[in-house]
Amino acid sequence: MDVFLGVDAGSVSINIVAINNDIEVVYSKYIRTNGQLISAIKEGLKEFFSYTIGYTVRGVGTTGSGRQMVGLMVGADVIMNEISTHAAATMHYYPEVRTIFEIGGQDSKIILLQNGLVVDFSMNTVCAAGTGSFLDHQAERLSVPIEAFGDLALTADKKVRIAGRCTVFAESDMIAKQQYGFSKADIVKGLCDALVRNYINNLGRGKNLKAPFVFQGGVAANKGIVRAFEEEVKTNIIIPKYYNVMGAIGSAIFAKDYIENESSTTKFRGVDIMSIDFTPDSSECTGCSNNCELIRIAMDSKNMVVWGDRCGKFST
Repeated sequence: MDVFLGVDAGSVSINIVAINNDIEVVYSKYIRTNGQLISAIKEGLKEFFSYTIGYTVRGVGTTGSGRQMVGLMVGADVIMNEISTHAAATMHYYPEVRTIFEIGGQDSKIILLQNGLVVDFSMNTVCAAGTGSFLDHQAERLSVPIEAFGDLALTADKKVRIAGRCTVFAESDMIAKQQYGFSKADIVKGLCDALVRNYINNLGRGKNLKAPFVFQGGVAANKGIVRAFEEEVKTNIIIPKYYNVMGAIGSAIFAKDYIENESSTTKFRGVDIMSIDFTPDSSECTGCSNNCELIRIAMDSKNMVVWGDRCGKFST
């Protein structure tokens, strides 16, 4: 079977998806990186190779914050930003979508579409409030398994307002509410409401948010967050079947389009990736007052790429 591979390399997870010629998902894997991107992608591809014997990879696309690094490793045919890949996957399944809510482990984004085109977007990449890692941390502090977080929020019987603009303020407010005697369910519901309120106020400020709404990213599994979004926008929200790997699906779609439109053959390294030693290194350039931090990636001890130079001295 011919397949097209999509890899979404995020700050928390690696998502690997394979689609066939009809853009049907035939393989999907979510892997926590645990801060080790290179070993995580090797682990993920090793499993892919073992479960897809007989598949022929015709093209590969990468996306996510680590897309350049992973693109170099795997031999990507296309390297695309997250906005484009999430939009492409969502429009494939829901052509009429107008607004995409996406919340990942370390960032969040909102994408507005019209007539199948991205017309506006916003991203939050600098504040942990309103991300999956923030929810993970609060779940751990409350001794509530993150898998049960959303269900617990649905059992709340009191409305509790939690300050959601900052992780420090939110945690202090949660502690105060616990001291007042509010239940965990009430506090978790308040936290879900605060996250959504912060998301809409920051990323959606000044934007005309229109239905249909699609919510994706790992946090879309949290029923409490889903209900908070529906209460905020006052309508139902669509949760895709592959809500947690939509970026990877989108990158696979771009790879398929590129290979077919260019009549090209893939640059995918295949199983050779397993035996190649990829090593990162950093240094400071003293060529001018910018003092840029240079990130070098070596493949089997040979420098392959340099990132970080603002002037383009090394990367051009």
